[in-house]
Amino acid sequence: MPAMIQKEENPLGSAPLLPLITRFAIPAIISMLVGALYNITDQIFIGHVVGMLGNAATNVVFPTVTFTTGISMLFGVGAASNFSINQGAGNHDEARKYVHTGITGAAAAGLILGLIIYVFRSDIVVLGGAGKNGDVYPLALSYLSITAFGLPFYLFTNASAYIIRSDRSPEYSMLCNGAGAVLNVFLDWLFMYPMGLGLKGAAAATVISQFTGFVLTLLYYPRFRSFRISARELRISWSHMLDSMEAGIPNFVNHMLMMTTALVLNNVLEYYGAHSIYGPDIPLAVSGIAQKLNMIMVSFAVGIGQGCQPIWGYNLGAKRYDRVKSAYWRAFAAAFAIGVIFFICLQCFPREIISIFGTGSELYYEFAEMYLRIYMMLVFFQNIQPVTIMYFSSIGNHRQGLLVSLSRQGLFLIPLLLLLPRYFGIYGVFYASPISDFLAFVMSVSMVIVSFKNFDRMEQNDSIGTE
Repeated sequence: MPAMIQKEENPLGSAPLLPLITRFAIPAIISMLVGALYNITDQIFIGHVVGMLGNAATNVVFPTVTFTTGISMLFGVGAASNFSINQGAGNHDEARKYVHTGITGAAAAGLILGLIIYVFRSDIVVLGGAGKNGDVYPLALSYLSITAFGLPFYLFTNASAYIIRSDRSPEYSMLCNGAGAVLNVFLDWLFMYPMGLGLKGAAAATVISQFTGFVLTLLYYPRFRSFRISARELRISWSHMLDSMEAGIPNFVNHMLMMTTALVLNNVLEYYGAHSIYGPDIPLAVSGIAQKLNMIMVSFAVGIGQGCQPIWGYNLGAKRYDRVKSAYWRAFAAAFAIGVIFFICLQCFPREIISIFGTGSELYYEFAEMYLRIYMMLVFFQNIQPVTIMYFSSIGNHRQGLLVSLSRQGLFLIPLLLLLPRYFGIYGVFYASPISDFLAFVMSVSMVIVSFKNFDRMEQNDSIGTE
């Protein structure tokens, strides 16, 4: 009886969907956007203070941030999804174990990852596309040597955001990332202009801001809404850890492929750029800016998916399949509309957008305009993939989520990046992305339709069983 009362009173299972999604998605979107601001603010300040080579340096280091985000989702998404499903089904003891394991696992992973990145920072910079004899290498190495110290804080805060949001506190989850991002803007200005610290100042600003978000996250856990959390109870249950990691693998794989794509893209651009009129530095700098712009757009889609995650998970546990399906289509429509807005802006104002990140030669602008208009031609299709990955992770369909994760980057984009430039030179890079966006979109929607048909069969079986 108590479990039934909780199901009826919990707004995840009873509140009107549109305002419910809005309440959870908007803070999640803001959290994702302010997380992106850590990198974008640095890119803007560095572009104006250090110049094009500074932008190229941050582009070389950026895959480490993508990798850290993927690790945080491996722990955070998995713990939050299982927490929501078990809450919806009334299994409160199990829900508690998933939260404890997620918190402890994220803390341990952050410490290990930060140490590894710092020790191998030189190799990571070379892998990112900066040759040791080039102008970009010393700048990238200097930047990563400092930002490596902030990655453990960033990982823990990002993983915790999913758990806090599933505890029905999306606003506080937003605060943890938002406060750090606002501080980062101020510190970038302070360290790079009045204090004249250059690239090192931007890196230090990022670390301090990430530590601020970490402290705010720690302050929430003693006030956890669903149950009491104490330090003595924080331990890893390996069975629950494996379940959580299985649920988080699709998002993790997607970010690993994003990182791999960035590494392949950087190296392809450097090689074929050196054999073109643009040289190796212009393509690297422009690609770095395009990745940040793409990160802004995808932040909306990921935020929408994150906002729907507790709704999907809870209603699946409560067998409210109609609410699961309706929430997906609302998320789909919102993500697609945002992608269309970005498409219009990139097609109409590429020079104005690229100028925000600093100035360059006419050759630089020529390449940038082509890159933004062609490489990001079908961005409105791209937004559907992260929503769909989060959907499958939230309902426990890990294999389907994994396949969607593999689609854009692994099955399509990386092979095309390696193949097309062989025939079309650096211009082949431009067309790899829109082709991949379209193919991944078709795969994602097809798999969701199959999933909905399975829900219809489950609903029929439930109705037969109650007769």
